[in-house]
Amino acid sequence: MKRENTNRKPFDNFSTTVTKVTGSSWSFIIAVILILFWAFSGPLFHFSDTWQLVINTGTSVVTFLMVFIIQQSQNKDTMALQLKLNELIAASSKASNRLIDIEDLTEEELQRLKRFYTELGELAEKDKDLFTSHSVEEAKEIQQEKNEFR
Repeated sequence: MKRENTNRKPFDNFSTTVTKVTGSSWSFIIAVILILFWAFSGPLFHFSDTWQLVINTGTSVVTFLMVFIIQQSQNKDTMALQLKLNELIAASSKASNRLIDIEDLTEEELQRLKRFYTELGELAEKDKDLFTSHSVEEAKEIQQEKNEFR
C-alpha cells in the first residue's frame, strides 16, 4: 500500500518526480535523439564553436543540477533503508540492538566493528552448520561453548 504524503517539501516532490522521469527508458531515448539532432546539425552550423558550446553548456548545466537531485533522492532512500534495517534489528530477539543507528558511528568505530565481523566470519567458517548466526555480544561465547561441546 503506497501512501501519498501531502506534507512533503516542494523540493522533495520535485526531486522524486525528476528522478522517476529521468530514470525511465523514454528519457534516455529522448536524450539520444537530442544528441543525434545536435550531431547531424553540425554541418548546418559548419561545426562552429557556438555549435559545440550548445552541447557543452547544455550537458554541463543538466549534470550540475542532476547531482543535487540525485543526492537528495539518494539521501532519502538511504534513510528509508536504514530505518527498515533498524526495524528488523529491533524486532529480532537475537540481533544486537547495538547495531541500530550504526551509521552514526565514527570511521574508527566502524573499522573496529568490521574487524569484529571479520573475526566472526572466520569463526563461522569453522561451523559446519551454514545457518548458524550470532549476535555481536554472544558470538565468541557460543563459539567457545561449541568447541568445548565437541
